[in-house]
Amino acid sequence: MRLRSLLYVPAHNDRFVDKAAERGADAIILDLEDAVPESEKDTARAALRHAVPKVRRNGAQVFVRINATARVDADARAALAAGADGVMLPKIESPADLDRLPEGCARVIGIVESARGLLAAPQIATHPRLVALCLGAEDFATDTDSLPDAETLRLPKLMVHYAAKASGKLSLGLLRSAAQFTDPDDFQRAATEAVRFGFDGATCIHPKAVPVLNDAFSPDADAVARAHAIIAAADEAAIKGTGAFMLDGHFVDAPIIERAKRLLARAGHVDAPRRLE
Repeated sequence: MRLRSLLYVPAHNDRFVDKAAERGADAIILDLEDAVPESEKDTARAALRHAVPKVRRNGAQVFVRINATARVDADARAALAAGADGVMLPKIESPADLDRLPEGCARVIGIVESARGLLAAPQIATHPRLVALCLGAEDFATDTDSLPDAETLRLPKLMVHYAAKASGKLSLGLLRSAAQFTDPDDFQRAATEAVRFGFDGATCIHPKAVPVLNDAFSPDADAVARAHAIIAAADEAAIKGTGAFMLDGHFVDAPIIERAKRLLARAGHVDAPRRLE
């Protein structure tokens, strides 16, 4: 499952919904939560039956961010009835929060947004319904009385990231708040940094961020060519009964070969490694 870019779209806003399929995002997140005022939440939920097929028409996956309140069950059922590929559950603090979702919610993107949730992230990440995990920067900062800047978010973001990786789940996010996107060069650097740390993709709140994320989280041509060269050399070495070898002046052994295979999987050149989903 490739989720380089996930674009939030308020489910009650017809203008945004109508254009969402044209943005090129791997996934559209129809939002019933923070982007929707309380007075419009019933309207947004009812709109899902039309919005889900509309935003998927160009092939994007569709997730619905539901409310982690008394609305959670009705929101989740409406998302399933509308044909969404999954739900995004905010404010997760324990695996039990995932257990409370109705039967049929088999693909969940989880958002950790509190100190309690952060400390439970390793347990949350093992839940069989969970396919991806991320940290909600703004709510986490509010919960911890901190500022949502790159320095304060770095550690909690990485803690959630490694919890996801330890359980074979997708890790989503940048090492900063998704609300900081107005400087294109700065946003590009943040996306490149996230790739270096092994994040799989990121959410965004503006369409302009989508191509940046798609480009950053897609291996470039040079990296793909290098990976192919490593695999070819590894095949030759295996025939000779050699484990480690030199390639273009660089030492290559099992971990480097495995990274090359994973890079080619992300680029769509080989079957992707199996994830625990």
